[in-house]
Amino acid sequence: MRSKRQAAHQQLGLALAKFAPARAADLARELGLSVPTLHRLLQETTEPVLAAGRARRTRYALRRALRGHLAPFPIRAIDEAGQPHELTELSPIQPQGCHADFGGSDWPLEDDDQTPDGWWDGLPYPLYDIRPQGYLGRQLAHRFQDTLAVSPNPDTWSDDDILWVLSRVGSDLPGNLIVGDAAFQAWQKARLDPPLILKADDIERMYVKAAEEAISLGLAGSSAAGEFPKFTALRDLRDSNTPHVIVKFSGADDSTTVQRWSDLLVAEHLALQTASALPGVQTPPGRILQHQGRTFLEVERFDRHGLFGRSPVVTLETVNAALLGHAPSAWDTLAQGLAEKRLLAPEAVTAIRYITWFGRLISNSDMHLGNLAFRPEDGRLTLCPIYDMLPMAYAPLPGGELPRVTFDPAMPLPREHGVWVAACHAAIAYWQTVADDTRISSMFRRIASDNGTELQRRLALVAP
Repeated sequence: MRSKRQAAHQQLGLALAKFAPARAADLARELGLSVPTLHRLLQETTEPVLAAGRARRTRYALRRALRGHLAPFPIRAIDEAGQPHELTELSPIQPQGCHADFGGSDWPLEDDDQTPDGWWDGLPYPLYDIRPQGYLGRQLAHRFQDTLAVSPNPDTWSDDDILWVLSRVGSDLPGNLIVGDAAFQAWQKARLDPPLILKADDIERMYVKAAEEAISLGLAGSSAAGEFPKFTALRDLRDSNTPHVIVKFSGADDSTTVQRWSDLLVAEHLALQTASALPGVQTPPGRILQHQGRTFLEVERFDRHGLFGRSPVVTLETVNAALLGHAPSAWDTLAQGLAEKRLLAPEAVTAIRYITWFGRLISNSDMHLGNLAFRPEDGRLTLCPIYDMLPMAYAPLPGGELPRVTFDPAMPLPREHGVWVAACHAAIAYWQTVADDTRISSMFRRIASDNGTELQRRLALVAP
């Protein structure tokens, strides 16, 4: 017959598995014990108990094995000089969630009495933007689906799937975090034996080859679903901050659909150049290359510094979910919410207002929350360079047909007058630049010219 002590230990394990993370007082109440008796049980148990928190905020949970792996996952950050630093460690817990204390790091945190001191209902929010996603994420999932026993579609992965993939093959993902020893060892190996940096003479051959390899995978969701296929590369760039680039590319045939995607790549390049003149707005350096019928847009990565240095990055989508909890809305609206919580400087809010209006005035219909990013610094956020800024309203429809777009740019409210006027001047200059660029089709150049004329007409009404 079991002793009362054995029964108490069993009940403790059941309570931890059900209610964790839990305070000692709550566990004692659930078990009908005094707090001192509960503490003795916790010291005696052979269960893998995790205790974290300071003083009365201490909570307890049972560690949870991830695919047979019970040990915590170390999380390391790579700095701009390419040096690794131990940041924290992540422990999955029962029944769900994890513990990973980001306190004292650059990452802004909510000090919520319900989940203080590193307890998370899912994964820590700094990990969500480094998870494989989009076209590059599908490439990675396609490559490792059998090895890591995950779905080929990363959008369907659970938090456990994400954590497992990050810990095994996450050595070169967005931002500067590396989760787990296996991924870190792969990073160390790459540093000891760095990959080849492409010289100018190699670019055409290697970019065409990389595009053909990406297309040969047959991944769903490329340009037909409003997303450019892409690959990453290392290339020798004089006077650049980093050789790391992301390369988007068009198809190689002469169809009207492929021509429009080519137009939009050039248009994106020109939009980034124009937007860099807006107050407080930075854009990454980039260039257009055209080889063997394809148009390539090469953009330098702002989360990379030199060959090995990195910096953290987080999107507005993740920041909103973790720190604001607002319904999705316009970039400038959510930026104001971040400023009210003292997470974002007023100058950054102003810059986001400029870029929000600029995007609207150049028909960017794809300004979702994942297309604006920040860098965490000292518990606050700084605005990253702008990316994916282009007139996506003119992107081909899923069946390949070109859309019929009525250009009807929004007019400002009185309080937005000054920002709108400045953004409108930039948008007029942008449409004129597009209209003058001979790399763009005559059809889209006419559209650009007409749009610039329409904006001039509206500007005259607002600022005669």
